[in-house]
Amino acid sequence: MMTKMGRAAITEWKDIPMELLLRIVSLVDDHRTIIMASQVCIGWREAISLGLTHLCLSWCKNNMSNLVISLAPKLQNLQSLVLRQDKPQLEDIAVETIARHCHDLQDLDLSKSFKLTDRSLYALAHGCPNLVKLNISGCTSFSDHGIEYLTGFCRKLKILNLCGCVGAATDLALQAIGRNCNQLQSLNLGWCENVGDVGVMSLAYGCPDLRTLDLCGCVCITDDSVIALANRCPHLTSLGLYYCKNITDRAMYSLVHSQGKKKKPPTSMWESIKARKGEEGLKSLNISQCTALTPSAVQALCDCFPALHTCSGRHSLVMSGCLNLTSVHCACAVQAHRNLPYIPHHHAH
Repeated sequence: MMTKMGRAAITEWKDIPMELLLRIVSLVDDHRTIIMASQVCIGWREAISLGLTHLCLSWCKNNMSNLVISLAPKLQNLQSLVLRQDKPQLEDIAVETIARHCHDLQDLDLSKSFKLTDRSLYALAHGCPNLVKLNISGCTSFSDHGIEYLTGFCRKLKILNLCGCVGAATDLALQAIGRNCNQLQSLNLGWCENVGDVGVMSLAYGCPDLRTLDLCGCVCITDDSVIALANRCPHLTSLGLYYCKNITDRAMYSLVHSQGKKKKPPTSMWESIKARKGEEGLKSLNISQCTALTPSAVQALCDCFPALHTCSGRHSLVMSGCLNLTSVHCACAVQAHRNLPYIPHHHAH
């Protein structure tokens, strides 16, 4: 290659300027190619070490731990790392290596890492205190004490996925999250059957910026959890209550009343328009299998939150398995029904 840049001629790959290499690295989507490129020469390895901030290794089907152990020391500017697996490969020593070298890490996906133990959480607590997003869904070997320890150090967490972490997601863990992570905006507790009202109420009181909460399959919670969320989390837009059979109309009306408290009369027409466009409130609600709910309560909720839809194609209010709620409809579904053309019935003579 005989390209000239300024006065210097590039005659070999190693002569490519660092700035150009960093630009090339930023444009490559295939992370396997980047890893192979890092082996071309020292210059390329240094450029990739400096420039690579996002890395996904989910394509690795074997020996992921060894790959992580070899790469992590070279990627000290890494901010996002995806290690999602189809079959469990990752071991604690790999996460400990990440924590030892990647101190700027903000986004980490360890989902389905069945082999990981609390050792990994302890390492992340000390090595990656800037974590903002953590996905440990399906990591069934973690304990609630591990989560408690982690959140004591990683206080910047905004997005946390604990779906299926039955041993880790308990009231003890949620109390720690509420105590330590007041910036939390999204939490997935799907199918964490040990979660109860004490934990959810601690979340509500400690995480006022909570916007998305999935409690699907948390069969122990009652209306008290929803009431606390309604009263303490004004920015809540998505709530999953699938199979929470203890939920009654009392919970629905608490959400309705909380929305009424938040609404203030606009001082001008422009403010009114802005309020409608950026209106906060529930935009997604799953109450499937919540069979204790009545049509009047759910209809009141639907009327209160215009973003909840039952109409075809939008379905942000999910009520599967609630046969007694078939009469509940959003405003646009009712309007669509009214707009159907009238077809007169012809009686046979």
